[in-house]
Amino acid sequence: MLACSLLAVSAWGRLKPLSEPALKDAEALYREGVLPDGQSLRGTRAGGEAIEGRAAACANCHRRSGFGVEEGRTIVPPITGRYLFRESTGASPMVHSGAEAVSSQRSRYSSETLARAIREGIDPDGRTLDYLMPRFALDDASMALLTGYLKQLSSHPVPGALTDIVEFATIVTPDADPVKRDAMLDVLNHFFDRNNAFYRGADPTLQGPLRSHVATGRSWQLRVWELTGSPETWEEQLQRRFKADPVFAVISGIGANTWEPVHRFCERQSLPCLMPNVDLPVVAESDFYPVYFSRGVLLEADVIASRLGAEANAGKPRRVIQVFRSDDIGAAAARQLAGALAAAGVTVAMHELTSRHPARELSGVARDAASADALVLWLRPEDLKALPADASAPRRVFVSGLMGGLEKAPLPQTWRDPTRLTYPFDLPTRRAIPMDYPLGWFRIQHIPVVDERIQIDTYIACSILGEAASTMRNDLVPDYLVERVEVELSHRLINGYYPRLGLAPGQRFASKGAYLVRFADPSGERIVADSDWIVP
Repeated sequence: MLACSLLAVSAWGRLKPLSEPALKDAEALYREGVLPDGQSLRGTRAGGEAIEGRAAACANCHRRSGFGVEEGRTIVPPITGRYLFRESTGASPMVHSGAEAVSSQRSRYSSETLARAIREGIDPDGRTLDYLMPRFALDDASMALLTGYLKQLSSHPVPGALTDIVEFATIVTPDADPVKRDAMLDVLNHFFDRNNAFYRGADPTLQGPLRSHVATGRSWQLRVWELTGSPETWEEQLQRRFKADPVFAVISGIGANTWEPVHRFCERQSLPCLMPNVDLPVVAESDFYPVYFSRGVLLEADVIASRLGAEANAGKPRRVIQVFRSDDIGAAAARQLAGALAAAGVTVAMHELTSRHPARELSGVARDAASADALVLWLRPEDLKALPADASAPRRVFVSGLMGGLEKAPLPQTWRDPTRLTYPFDLPTRRAIPMDYPLGWFRIQHIPVVDERIQIDTYIACSILGEAASTMRNDLVPDYLVERVEVELSHRLINGYYPRLGLAPGQRFASKGAYLVRFADPSGERIVADSDWIVP
């Protein structure tokens, strides 16, 4: 959590800041269920099993932000200081800031009544709390620590959201394809313009419960952070830009060979980074702030591994050849697949493509692969075009759909029958109707479609951001934005290229699976599924 939380000021008074060691202990208690003495937090329910440690952590239900969540008819209420210790007296209507048209009666807590609720499950009015709320036998020191933490949780000023203008950034790495970059920015700029067209200025001052039902009008401003130089310098560049122009979140973005410095910066800065256009994301699901569409080529590697690994367990295959370029994302996918196949007892030969005109090199690979059980190609279209059209293809070929151009992969006709493409999207015939909406929006906005997948993914990312932000009311807190994105993703009907998107707490990849597909005939782009939807 940012150090500025130590200087938190809320509508109900100036807070006494927690010291750095106390803040660390309080976060461990709230988020991980670890008591200050290192023991596991333990919670009990009448007639139910006890829960301990991370399973007992407050953040499991009330979430990292403290704003709670709604699950069907179950409302887990917010427990931040502004809601627990508000100035009003007696029972008053209160709306959970993420719920729509949901109200509950809850009196103002004091430190003493909160301690009783946590230990005994009794609210300030003497009512028994819901069974779902465990009872915790916290000692006085731990209770004081937790109470102090809740009083300042999610109450500090948030960079990029201090006025009626909410600042966002999108990040472009220097190796990003300029055509894809411009296509993404075209969608982002139109979406932000559309959002601001409905901006009506600050809300009028309203009193009573009605105030909670009115979304705050705010305009959005987009900053384009274009990085330069080597990846080792990107974090420092981002730090400078963030210091000069703080933003509330990063939306979309585009990269090519590496995204890791961007991921690392956003996680360290507690800055949401939502759905960038990258095919080699960082797999670190213990991190909180970066959210991706899928694991990209690493998912493709696991899908191929699931097919070949299952066959290896049945006695075949025994030898697989992989081809990739060391300066492209296929190298990381090849390493992942090699590790998985080695564990299944498969011998994996790694061929690093070095020539810029690789026709002769690929002919040699094809001859070698004739005696192998499978050939895996982590290659771009310009390399696939160089495959020997006048030679027989190996008996089985797997091609990265993401790298090779999906159904447009320029494979020679003799290679198409034995080839299986990894396909981490819905099949073209199935996604046609869901894509009508974003494509129609592009027509209305006069946006030329120059890279359909990049532009639709960017549109979906913006839509998710808009839906999440619209439910946050005045609670513009980075942690809460990520939590609302998790909720909104699971409710969507329009998912663009993907059959479904969804995030559970602790997940950071919204699409989990892929197909293996084959070409329906030696020419043309029609593909059919060669597997069910595989979730490795």
